[in-house]
Amino acid sequence: MSKVLFLNIPSHGHINPTLGLVEGLVKQGDEVLYFTTEEFRKKVESMGATFISYGSKSDFFVPKNKKPGKSILDDLLNRIDEVLNRADIIEYILKQIQGMKFDYIIYGSMFPYGNVISQILNIPAISSFAVFAKPKVFMEKGNEEFIKNHKATDTYQKLYMKLETLYGVQMPPMLDLFFNKGELNIAYTSELFVSNIKEEYDDSFLFIGPPVYDRKEKIEFPFKKINGRKVIYISLGTVFNSIDTKLYETFFKAFSDYDGIVVMSAFKMDISKFHIPENFIVQNYVPQSEMLKYVEGAITHGGMNSTSDLIYNNVPFVTIPIGADQRYIASRVSELGATICLNKDNISPQLLSDSMKRVITERKYKEAVEKISISFKDAGGYKKALMEIRKFKILHSIE
Repeated sequence: MSKVLFLNIPSHGHINPTLGLVEGLVKQGDEVLYFTTEEFRKKVESMGATFISYGSKSDFFVPKNKKPGKSILDDLLNRIDEVLNRADIIEYILKQIQGMKFDYIIYGSMFPYGNVISQILNIPAISSFAVFAKPKVFMEKGNEEFIKNHKATDTYQKLYMKLETLYGVQMPPMLDLFFNKGELNIAYTSELFVSNIKEEYDDSFLFIGPPVYDRKEKIEFPFKKINGRKVIYISLGTVFNSIDTKLYETFFKAFSDYDGIVVMSAFKMDISKFHIPENFIVQNYVPQSEMLKYVEGAITHGGMNSTSDLIYNNVPFVTIPIGADQRYIASRVSELGATICLNKDNISPQLLSDSMKRVITERKYKEAVEKISISFKDAGGYKKALMEIRKFKILHSIE
């Protein structure tokens, strides 16, 4: 039985895609030790893995400032600077696993020190890619100077020297810290969905389609109220959903006269200040996979998991990107003709309502969604990933 160290950032969008993979590894006999935060303990343990908490370092990936920057590149560099200043998590992890021997490591590609820790432990690595905006996406003319002068560059150079001195390892290039590759790289989408696949993705990448597994969720929801009714579903995710609360007012105004039910997820939001129309059902968390069986149209922030869920279930949708990789994903889905993408800073109830009607009624959007959905379902899923991991283990003489 092989022993696997799993490192990931504490975010639903990055943890959830890995859970079906973890369950598969455990079923085939691997022992998985999974580092994340208490919030995800039950999810990790329900898949048969051993949960290990980041403990006092649990806030290492929580943005100090969630307000989006001037550009995707500005957002990226600000986040890089923050995590570089919290590199003591490396020492914390090493202390937690002291005396343990691992056969290989799997890390979320956005876990900034996954590659470094694999070097320190001298074990082969697999990377889990929940995002697909590679560094070249940000490299427009003039960006080189912006990167050079950003404070993150100086922080990176100092940490690079420190880690090289302490452990004899080399950090990945700065822009790759949130795109950490392994020897094998598992991506939860299809080749069709990725725009720059030939230029940016080599043969080490395995595209398996969206994560489809038994999520073992026990979330109460009044499904009887929506059975047989038309339903619109709204979710802005769990990270940037509270940045611009005016959007929620726009949602309420846009669909107060909708002749069906509007289901809205408002994760950790105080909605007491809003006047909520009678045709709305608002919950902190909604069982999304089950919900999509009832939905005729949706509004999403453009997170990879939510976007994939909608497409996989052939649900037409409007996208309102807010931060991080959401602009890139929204742009790609729009390029494929499968969504209407709206600017969060220039949106009215009428524009939103009209856009929703278009994606629901105009056949071209449904056809584009269906085309991507087929590519998702043909990608191979976790079964394909587990087969490649077995080959990976044989290559490295791991039993």
